Amino acid sequence: MPPWQTRGVRDHGRHDNEAASGGPGTRAASHGPDRRSRTSSRRAELGAFLRARRARLRPSDVGLPEGDPALRRTPGLRREEIAELSGVGVTWYTYLEQGRDISASAQVIDALARALLLDPDEHRHLRHLAGLAPPDTPSGEGERPRDRLRRLVDAAAPNAACVYDARFDYLAWNTPYTLLRHDPLTLPPDRRNLLWMMFTDPGNRARMVHWERAARALISQFRAAMGHRQGDPAFTALVTALSEVSPEFREWWADYPVRRFRPATVAIDHPEIGRLDLEMFQLRPAEHPDLLLVLQVPANEDGRRRVSALLDGRRGPSSASEGGAS
Repeated sequence: MPPWQTRGVRDHGRHDNEAASGGPGTRAASHGPDRRSRTSSRRAELGAFLRARRARLRPSDVGLPEGDPALRRTPGLRREEIAELSGVGVTWYTYLEQGRDISASAQVIDALARALLLDPDEHRHLRHLAGLAPPDTPSGEGERPRDRLRRLVDAAAPNAACVYDARFDYLAWNTPYTLLRHDPLTLPPDRRNLLWMMFTDPGNRARMVHWERAARALISQFRAAMGHRQGDPAFTALVTALSEVSPEFREWWADYPVRRFRPATVAIDHPEIGRLDLEMFQLRPAEHPDLLLVLQVPANEDGRRRVSALLDGRRGPSSASEGGAS
C-alpha cells in the first residue's frame, strides 16, 4: 500500500450512515431561512473547491500510473481515485462535491486534504468550508513565527501583552506582563497555561481585586474554545489536571458555562504601584487566527504614568518572551 493512502478511514460506510441518520458525524440541523441559505452556499463552495483541487492533480502526483490521456474525459483525477486515496465511499464523495446536505468528520476532511495534496492554507480553508475548527499547527511550523510574536508583544509596551494558542498556553509575553501580572517562566514548562496560572497561583489570586469574576469568565471562554476542539486530548488533559488541583475549577466547570470574550476591565493591587485598572483587548493575528493576542491597557492616564515609572525602574535586557508553551 503506497504511503499516501489513508487506510485509517477505510470504514467510511460508518460515516455515510452517520451522515444519513444524524449521528455523531453530522451537524445540528439549521433553523431559519438565512442560516439554511448560508449553509447551502457553504456546501456549494465546498464542492467547487474540491472539484478545482481534484482537477489540478495528475495521477503521477499521487503515485498512480498515468495511463492513456485519451481515456480521461476530464482533467485531473477521477472522483473514484480521490475516494480511493482518502478511504471514503465514491457515492459519498460524489455527494460532497455536488454540495448535497451531508456532513463529514474532521478525520475524513483531513484525509481528503492529504489525498488532494493541499497546502496548509488550503487545508485550513477546506476545514472552514466543512464547518470544522482550523487544523492543529505542526510543532515544526509553530516555531517559525515565535520570533515574530515576541517582537509583536515587545512593541506593545508599556501595555502588558501575551499571545496564547487555542488551549490558552503561553506562546509569548512582554516585560510589562511579567511585572504587572505574572511571569510564565515561573510555571513548569508543561504548565505554562493561562488557566493553570489563574487557578493554581496564589500570588495572582491575591493580586486580583475580583479574582472569582475573572476566573469564571476565563472558564466560560475556555469552554467556548473547547467546543471547537472536540476530542482534542490536550484540552481534555488540562481539564482533568485542573479538576484534580482546584476545587473551584472542578465546581464551576461542572456548571458548563459558555461565554465568549466581552470588553472588561481587570483591577489589580500591585505591591509597588498600588491599585491599577487594566482594560482588556483580544485580537487575532490574521496569519494565525487560532492564536490570541491579549492586551492589558491602563484604563486612565494616572495608571499609564505609574506603569511607565515601574518599567523605567526595571530597564534591562528584554528577556520576558524567551519562554513559550511546551
